[in-house]
Amino acid sequence: MGSQNASSVTEFQLLGFQSLLEWQALLFAIFLCVYFLTIAGNVVIITMVSQDPCLHSPMYMFLKSLSLLEILYTSTIAPCLLANLASWGHAISFSACMVQLYFFVFFGATECFLLAAMAYDRYLAICSPLHYSSLMSADLCTKLVALCWLTGVGTGFLPSLMICRLDFCGPNRIDHFFCDLPPLMQLSCSSVHTTELVIFVLSITVLYICFLLTLVSYVFIVSSVLRIPSALGRVKTFSTCGSHLAVVTIYYGTMISMYVRRDVHLSPAVNKIISVFYTVVTPLLNPVIYSLRNRDFKQAVRKVTRRKCGICG
Repeated sequence: MGSQNASSVTEFQLLGFQSLLEWQALLFAIFLCVYFLTIAGNVVIITMVSQDPCLHSPMYMFLKSLSLLEILYTSTIAPCLLANLASWGHAISFSACMVQLYFFVFFGATECFLLAAMAYDRYLAICSPLHYSSLMSADLCTKLVALCWLTGVGTGFLPSLMICRLDFCGPNRIDHFFCDLPPLMQLSCSSVHTTELVIFVLSITVLYICFLLTLVSYVFIVSSVLRIPSALGRVKTFSTCGSHLAVVTIYYGTMISMYVRRDVHLSPAVNKIISVFYTVVTPLLNPVIYSLRNRDFKQAVRKVTRRKCGICG
């Protein structure tokens, strides 16, 4: 069936934001700046965690992995989005579309697993501070990170394989800015009932389980914070945890609204707006929320900067 696909539809035309032709230049500038800031912010995190021994704790090992993931995740989508805006439409081959789809699902699922693991790490650090070092060792942290990535690798295969096996007879115009699951299934000329069901069940399994694990961790964290005698301590911890939870809610909320729904088809414009949040916005917010609001990280940045300036001087 894969050869039939190749002979009937050899490429797809990504329409992107063609309904906003007069805004193409502005959107290109905005998304280019966001992409640059996302890459720069996450590179800074990886560099700081790698160079400063004070940041070689499990929390920052998770953060370093998340930053690497965000660079790969947004780089799977953003260049295609920018090419689309620059040329008012972008052609992508069938095979390239399937590759993009695989890596999108792979990185998206890995982020779900990693966010859940990071929430569990924060739960141990705040709720069991005296036993944290023994409960979350560097070895366990490395194994959890590896498990998140390996599980993500496997998660990406099933949706991509099922989409590859569908028939695409034409038209080949995808009303989106990347090869996403819903618009591809809408273009298929074969039955997508089984494919929709499998992807629906897989989405529920990954998104809801990871979101519930993350939510439960933060519920225990909040209950522990409420027992902090210092009002200032409670405010600081709530501020940090609230920011983390806000980003997590945006990511999971938009992903769930996109993929955990059956027989409910949103308009292409709404789909694209929702997709921008989990492909462009959260990769930018994560380095800001998880690092720039962190006192230890800011001290590490100042220390490394002074050391570099001293060498240059």
